[in-house]
Amino acid sequence: MHIGQDYLINLYMEAVESFLRDALTQAGDRGSSRLHEMLAFHMGWHSKSVKETRGKRIRPLLTLLTCSTAGGDWKRALPAAAAVEMVHNFSLIHDDIQDHSPLRRGRPTVWKKWGIAQAINAGDAMFTLAHIQTLRLEKTVSPIAAIWATEVLQNACLHLTQGQYMDLEFEKRDDVTIEDYWAMIEGKTAALISASVELGAITASCDNHTRKAYREFGRLFGLAYQVQDDILGIWGDTEMTGKSSQSDLLSKKKTLPILFCLSKKGEFAYRWNGGRFSIEQLPGLLELLEREGGKEWALARSVELVDEAIKALDAISPVNEAGQVLRNLTLNLAHRRV
Repeated sequence: MHIGQDYLINLYMEAVESFLRDALTQAGDRGSSRLHEMLAFHMGWHSKSVKETRGKRIRPLLTLLTCSTAGGDWKRALPAAAAVEMVHNFSLIHDDIQDHSPLRRGRPTVWKKWGIAQAINAGDAMFTLAHIQTLRLEKTVSPIAAIWATEVLQNACLHLTQGQYMDLEFEKRDDVTIEDYWAMIEGKTAALISASVELGAITASCDNHTRKAYREFGRLFGLAYQVQDDILGIWGDTEMTGKSSQSDLLSKKKTLPILFCLSKKGEFAYRWNGGRFSIEQLPGLLELLEREGGKEWALARSVELVDEAIKALDAISPVNEAGQVLRNLTLNLAHRRV
């Protein structure tokens, strides 16, 4: 990336991090300093290698970049950027409980460290703090824009929980289709990413047509992001992702590469439908998954979605430095390693 673009990303990231730290201090009020400690730990602030443990912060970055690309003052979008990141992290805390995941970003998850009951409470606190941030928009944008932003985030939260419901339900079903998968990730992943982008457009005072165009770009970005996540969940580098590269196989998650091979009804489907399997059986399953085209097909879908997202973005005609960063982030989706 161009040195000016790197500077811009670092500038936005530092501002978001500072805003998030300030926003989370409220969790420590009324004698609940340990609750703040739990949230800070989850956010990655209690580690020497903060960049590796705090996550990518892609959603708030998209909010600020979109605001700038659309001609707005990115600093006015900081409350919205913090809000989407907090909603995302609320969902991660609860997802880890629901998925029984002991690790996130190479460290113990909140529930593993403090227990399920307190982890649920921590997730609830993060969710509440997120919505408190949307109220702070009244100081940076017009009242009507603040209301629109609140509505967009609330709808995204509902869609997010609907997607999570489907994801959990899929674990009990043997008839999940690829079409079901697309509907699920529209909620589980794309909804919040799309909202992140739309919030940037709202804080830049875009008209409804432009808002809609940015929303669609964000939706396509989110779909491509999740497909890549599915690929990394099976073939990713454990050192870089912070979790087992074959955890999705072992837990029998119905991700896109797996659903494609199940639809082929070949040897992979026969083995998969035969019940639980051991760690020793994973290499054989992985070989079948690749031989029957699961990885190749999913990669092709990712590339298609990235192409569609780029076309949607180019139709909005981003022209400044922030717009170029947004375009490069989208192009880099097809080559994600973490």
